[in-house]
Amino acid sequence: VQLQASGGGLVQAGGSLRLSCLASISIFSISGMGWYRQVPGKERELVATISSGGNAWYNADSVKGRFTISRDNAKKTVYLQMNSLEPEDTAVYYCNAFPQNFFSWGQGTQVTVSS
Repeated sequence: VQLQASGGGLVQAGGSLRLSCLASISIFSISGMGWYRQVPGKERELVATISSGGNAWYNADSVKGRFTISRDNAKKTVYLQMNSLEPEDTAVYYCNAFPQNFFSWGQGTQVTVSS
């Protein structure tokens, strides 16, 4: 049971990226999915979650209004649209089920925002 995160890269401040997370199994019955991020030396941080019905919740005030989480159950994919990126958004981004992280974490996708 795996998740493959992709879509990261190097972008200038103010730019945008769209992350994708493809699951190896159907996510239709998984009530919550989330995006997390981690900076070296710090704990992994919850960024946003989305319910099976599409209700989104953003954990950090710093991403509200800039990030949008969505899911396509038919494609087994969760997305994170990131706009107006800031250098503080630099991290490795992961996805997993929420609140129980029962998928293996995988390698994530690196997002680097230059000032």
